[in-house]
Amino acid sequence: MSDDSTAPDANDRQHILLVTGMSGAGKTTALRVLEDLGWEAIDNFPIRLLSRLIARPDQDGPRHPLAIGFDSRTRGFNPPDVIAEVKSLTKRTDLQVTTLFLDCASGELERRYNETRRRHPMALGRPVRIGIQAERELLEPLRRWADTVIDSSGFATNELQQKMREKFADSAPDDMAIIVSSFGFARGTPPLADLVFDMRFLDNPHWIPELREQTGQDAAVGAHIRKDPAFETAFAQIRDLLLTLLPRYQVQGKSYVNIAFGCTGGRHRSVYAAETMAKALREAGFSPTVLHRNLGSRAADQIEGPQS
Repeated sequence: MSDDSTAPDANDRQHILLVTGMSGAGKTTALRVLEDLGWEAIDNFPIRLLSRLIARPDQDGPRHPLAIGFDSRTRGFNPPDVIAEVKSLTKRTDLQVTTLFLDCASGELERRYNETRRRHPMALGRPVRIGIQAERELLEPLRRWADTVIDSSGFATNELQQKMREKFADSAPDDMAIIVSSFGFARGTPPLADLVFDMRFLDNPHWIPELREQTGQDAAVGAHIRKDPAFETAFAQIRDLLLTLLPRYQVQGKSYVNIAFGCTGGRHRSVYAAETMAKALREAGFSPTVLHRNLGSRAADQIEGPQS
């Protein structure tokens, strides 16, 4: 039986995270988040020099977690060579090597490139979709090989940032981060919500002319919502559920919890419910952050649907 007494403890190994994926899928955003989390981050580093970059176990000084970004634009990029290099590094007992692949649907990538008018690195003067297809075929071996795949197709930038924090924060903070958000179902459900509460059962202030242009942050709208006989009972039940769940999430080491309240347009009922719930959670000793995704959206009868 081999003697592992000299092998480094898992907590003492240097964590190396290789970040790659489709161009436009969010690699730069991912590396910035990792940097905020205390990682050393390098982008477009030649993979053939990777072994020279990583410190040897006998070298003095701190060995911070290291995130290295590369993609099809990186000089000398060749997926089989990358995989071979990673395999050799995983044999080192002083390292913990992980590969993250950022993917995105081809249609969404094409939309992003057309919107920003950037040239795709593999299009070479051809339509963007041709470059995306060529890159996807080139990167397929790496996607299959990656330890973690994050699909950013439905993510806004802040949602990808949140996903990265949840995935790669070294440990849960002492105070679990709680986000209480509002949104409009007419504009899509937030993809990173852990708990979603549908407030469309409440009377809709949109159909009250003097309240239509106001929001759930205005006192008159709040008073109207509170007059609905269903509000107090439903709100109390949701509050009690959250006060039961949140300490359990914290014990389980969950770093982030996103609680989302939705209504049709995301301007009245969901906003008021989110603001009121955040106040209740603060009174219970939590420190939630409040976000309103569609608060600035235009009030529209077509979105709100027929008047009940």
